[in-house]
Amino acid sequence: MDTLLHILLWILVVMIFSAGVAGSIIPSLPGPPLVFAGGLLYGICTGFSEVGWLTLLVLGVLAALSQILDYLASAYGAKKFGGSKWGMWGSILGGLLGAVLFSIPGLIIGLLAGAFLLEWWKGKKEALASLKISGGSLLGFLGGTLMKLICSLMMVGIFLADVLR
Repeated sequence: MDTLLHILLWILVVMIFSAGVAGSIIPSLPGPPLVFAGGLLYGICTGFSEVGWLTLLVLGVLAALSQILDYLASAYGAKKFGGSKWGMWGSILGGLLGAVLFSIPGLIIGLLAGAFLLEWWKGKKEALASLKISGGSLLGFLGGTLMKLICSLMMVGIFLADVLR
């Protein structure tokens, strides 16, 4: 590969990795899948001579796992703080609806409101207990975000360790 093209490829991959790491915190960007896409793009453009299939498989599994766990984290937080299936579903649905309608503030307000309302209405919990459950869903969300960030940084590290060896 031509040196100039290789430099341009690295610039593009670094931009995609940066968007992926940022997307681990910003809910509207798919963080770990972007990091995987950057690694895959690099592999395709270099004919897989600098990054191995095993590394790409590990990156793909980490990306998929982190996305699944992120979606379940707020529901787990609601459950851990005494919520029923209603609080779990409320946090998931409220978070998704809030994110679609109002981005990041909507996501946070949506998962809090969704967990609170469904737990209070359908789960027949007292208002204070429902509020505690909605706080648990927020803690779960924050834990999921931290997990996604750590996972994205690990993915970048695994990629760099393979390519720069």
